[in-house]
Order: sequence, then structure tokens, then C-alpha cells
Amino acid sequence: MTRLLRWCGCVLTATMLIACGGTGGAGDGSSSITVVLFGDAEEIAGYHDLVEAFEDANDDLQVNLSPVATQDELMARLTTSFAGGNPPDVFLLNFRRYGQFAAEDAIEPAQSYVDASDVLDEADFSPAALDAFRFDGEELTCLPQNLSSLVVYYNRDLFEAAGLPLPRDGWDWHEFLAAAQSLTGDGVYGLGTEAWIIRLAPFIWSNGGEVVDDPDHPSTLTLTVDDATREAVDWFLDLQLEHSVVPPDAEEQSESSQARFLRGTLGMYMNSRVAVPVLRTIDDFEWDVAPLPVAPGGEPATILHSDAYCMSADLADHTNAWRFIEFAMDVPGQERLAASGRTVPSRVDVAQSEVFLEPHEPPRSSQVYLDAEPHLRTTPRTGTWSRVEREANALLEEVFYGRVEREEGLRRLEEDLRPLFDLSIGGTDR
Repeated sequence: MTRLLRWCGCVLTATMLIACGGTGGAGDGSSSITVVLFGDAEEIAGYHDLVEAFEDANDDLQVNLSPVATQDELMARLTTSFAGGNPPDVFLLNFRRYGQFAAEDAIEPAQSYVDASDVLDEADFSPAALDAFRFDGEELTCLPQNLSSLVVYYNRDLFEAAGLPLPRDGWDWHEFLAAAQSLTGDGVYGLGTEAWIIRLAPFIWSNGGEVVDDPDHPSTLTLTVDDATREAVDWFLDLQLEHSVVPPDAEEQSESSQARFLRGTLGMYMNSRVAVPVLRTIDDFEWDVAPLPVAPGGEPATILHSDAYCMSADLADHTNAWRFIEFAMDVPGQERLAASGRTVPSRVDVAQSEVFLEPHEPPRSSQVYLDAEPHLRTTPRTGTWSRVEREANALLEEVFYGRVEREEGLRRLEEDLRPLFDLSIGGTDR
């Protein structure tokens, strides 16, 4: 039993045991596995296509796809299932969240399976995506399906109606803010963004600052430590507090930025590739994607958004779980999800193919995601980072919407959250 199981120490109900599944028989002599992941309806449709293709090619193995709506629900599902001793065979996790499971040896390391595979070769995948899932810095813990990044989606019709030049590679913060201000008015806002650390971080890096004191062994957030970081933090907060180009608190609570963009009342919207399946339901206006703006005199920067297939460590036999992952990571599997719009493929050959770059649906500028690879940065992958990020997001949102005074909020982000870096996974001091 792993330390994670001892930490959780809760008991599952019989219903949840059935829901979480695990390797077993399908009742007709075949075997079955359970795959848990998150996504909205449009994203999940792509995974159903993937599972259908796998089962067509493997009629002796049934896949029970068990999706949840959000990453928070996914983390709750995984924590409960591991605690009950009935984890899923395969689960999909973001690089910022797998650390707490890897730190507790709850994940079966993927490196030896890749090394022995006749189907997959490490050289076929983006090094940036792979490196994000080497928990010890050397061997692969999970296998990343995608290599997305934070980008700017924009309403092309609103830009043209306002007489604005379309966003271009290399545009800077001044041009970005000027566009947002020009687009704001008459029920339209220039920009939609969550007040999260992963939205703020690329602007800090672009301006030459840092989010934490040590990316490999962080002990605190560093939002006020140096001038470059503080300038980027203030610029980000001012989008709401001074310039009002982002919907105010009450309006954001009543309608999300994504919903507002879908309705055509938001000029720009920051998100990763995950938004594309939903944005492809738009038929009232044209939209496209652009890179993040660059700090004046700074460097291009964005943040990795990557999810990987992981196997539960406590399975008696990983053969069937690996068979599914091999299929999902091979060319046919990655092409299936790329065609759905959900992923920027981690396989270099699929990412550079027409399946991804020249679909018959938007965005027309998908090369933006591939051009971002040299500028990708990551947040820490420590066992406690997921909790640090969750607490930081809650407080940063308070500051962003003016519920907490700026200086007080930034002080608390550094001082109040510092003890979280030193917690064990169970929440007690080391």
C-alpha cells in the first residue's frame, strides 16, 4: 500500500467502487480497463472516438471511459479511488498536478514500458512535453498526449469592425492593451481571463521575472521580490483594476469568459488548446488564435499546457493499461484527438501533419501552437505545487477583483502560502 493510501484513509461506498472500476472482466470472456479523465462534452466526444477506434482494433479488451467535468473533480475522483484501493487503470493528468501522486509512488513509471515498446519511440515526441513528466528529472513517469500553451483567441469580426490590426507574432503589451481598450464598450469587453497563477506567470517570465525562488526546489512565491516581476504583476492586475478591459467581478460570476466569447461579446480570450472543441461550435463570427503579447524589451514566453496518460502503480498487471496508452500515443490515436480539435499532438509527425495544421475548421493559425515551443516554461512539479496553486489562485482572484487591497494581497500570497511549500502530501509539516 502506498503512502497516499494511508494519507487519505477514507472508505469508498460500494457505488463509488463500481464507478471507479479497475482491470476486470467484461462478462463475455474479454477483459476491461477503466480510463478516467476530464473535459466538457465536446472534448469527451473526441475521447469516445479514440476508445471506439481502440476497441475496433482490440476486440478482446473493453475500455470503460469515466469522464468528469473539471480538473478539480478529477483530482477528487482520483484521491477517493486511490484511498479506497480501487484506482483506475489509466488516468489523464496535467503536468502541474501529477506530482502529488508521483511523490507517493502511486503512479507506475512509464519509462521501462516505452523502452520495451515496438510501437513507441521517445524520439517521435516533443522533448518539452516529455521532460514535463520526468518527475525525478530523468525517467518518464507518464506519457504526454499534447503540447499546448497559453494563447490568445480573438474575435476577428470585432477587430475588423473596430478597425484594429489583427494580432501578430511579436506584438507587445502596449498593442495588446490598446486593442483591449478599443474593443471594450457597448456590452463588449476587450479581454477575458481567469485570475490564476498560470495566466499571470507567462507575463512575469516575458518581463524577465520569476514566479518562485527556485523552480526545482521552491520555497515561496516571489511576486514582489524584484522590479521585473512586480512590474508584470501590476500590469496584469491593472487590466482589471485600472483599465477595466476585463469584465468586473459580478459580471464574470454570472457569465464565464468562455461563454462570453462564444456569445460574441468578448474581443480576446486567453486559454490553451483545450478551448478549441467548444469554440468550433461558433458559427456567428470568425475567430482565430495568436501568441501571447511580449513585454516591451522582453522575451516571448508562454506556459506549457500538457496532459499525460498515467498508470496506477498498484495494478496487479499493467499489460492492458499499457496497450491502451500505446494505441492512444501512436499515430492513429493522436490523429483521432487532433481531428477533434482537443490537442496539440505531442508526436512531432502528427503535429506537423495536415490533420493538425490544415483542418477544415478553425483556428486557421494553428502553427501558433508549434511556434510557441521554444518559449515554453513550466511551473514547479513538486508534490505540493497543486495545493499551492489552488490556494494562490483563490487569493489572486481576490486581489484581481479588488476584494482584497493590492499590497495586502501580494504580501499574503508570499507570506501566508510559504508554509504550504514545506507540507507533506498529507498536509502536515515535514
